[in-house]
Amino acid sequence: MGIYGSGNGAGELVLNSIDTDGVKGGFDLQMLSDVCSVVDIPVIASGGAGKIEDFSELFKLKGVDAGLAASIFHFKEVKIRELKEYLRQNNIPVRL
Repeated sequence: MGIYGSGNGAGELVLNSIDTDGVKGGFDLQMLSDVCSVVDIPVIASGGAGKIEDFSELFKLKGVDAGLAASIFHFKEVKIRELKEYLRQNNIPVRL
């Protein structure tokens, strides 16, 4: 069991990288991989999404359950429907 096992009270972990947040250069995949390797709860990645492909790279990581983004949607750089269709086409389960 990882360091944040079910008996410790955490149900999921939202992990935000200050280094990549708002930069739009992609998620901090190394940090996410490191954390996912030591926890056994769902990890939600935050900070860094700048394009659709950032999400497919994110979901290649073992242990990442979700990804979130803000500015690319607020500024209409990526449409949510477009992202979901792209993920589905790349065999990443998503609700349309």
